[in-house]
Amino acid sequence: MRVGIIGGTGVYGIKGGTLAERVVETPFGEALVFLGTGDLTDVVFLARHGPEHNVPPHMINYRANLMALYQLGVQRIMATFAVGSLKLSLPPGSMVALDQFIDFTHGRQGTFFDGGCYGLAHTDVTYPYCPVLRERLLSLAADRRLAIQPRGTYVAFNGPRLETAAEIRMCARLGGDVVGMTGVPEAQLARELGMHYAAVATSINYAAGLKGPTMIDKSGLDENRALLLSLFVETLRSPFQMSCQCAESVRMKHPPTAWEWRTTGQEAGANKDTPTSEV
Repeated sequence: MRVGIIGGTGVYGIKGGTLAERVVETPFGEALVFLGTGDLTDVVFLARHGPEHNVPPHMINYRANLMALYQLGVQRIMATFAVGSLKLSLPPGSMVALDQFIDFTHGRQGTFFDGGCYGLAHTDVTYPYCPVLRERLLSLAADRRLAIQPRGTYVAFNGPRLETAAEIRMCARLGGDVVGMTGVPEAQLARELGMHYAAVATSINYAAGLKGPTMIDKSGLDENRALLLSLFVETLRSPFQMSCQCAESVRMKHPPTAWEWRTTGQEAGANKDTPTSEV
């Protein structure tokens, strides 16, 4: 079974093998992925901002990224985000296993089901992150004495500008824990494809107004990133039953013909390299 890791840049030093570039063509555009070799042959890594971190958050082709992983047979995904903290109790360096999001983005392509040949469906995202993957991650993190807050709400803004102090006060009152620019529509697109998707957010600053102007603090970020990558791989490879509803949340009205939508029982067939459009 292939597994996927989505993150920013600076993760190419993951231990156990090297990563080889591959361009995958999808009905929604091209996506650049990195296929693992050696001990990482089952791992596909995707840098959402591109390898040079030169794609702004509102210009990321989220649909191509998720569809590329889907075409490659990936069914379990762990994602990581650098975020601003909405709480003094989450100082820079804190990590949160997300369980909810609030979406304030706009103008993004947030569904694969655009009607016509792309199909029509409604998807249940009551719990947008896979609870089984999250619980497994937290269990393994505890074994490693790695502190991760067990739940948290991600508030998504469009970017690339940072938020105002008034916006941050609003987010906190709405129950947000962290704020970022790339968490949506990534999670909901994964759910549309029946993928098991979980995510960890790492605070790199207090959000605007919480302690005055925004001050980025990346100290310890590289160390945390290395620990998370190792933890992600172990979590994704864990031999456990997915007793969640991630693969059964799509209420299909008209199946797509422009791309292949696979229904439940996907993990059983995820060992094979499925795409015909990979180049």
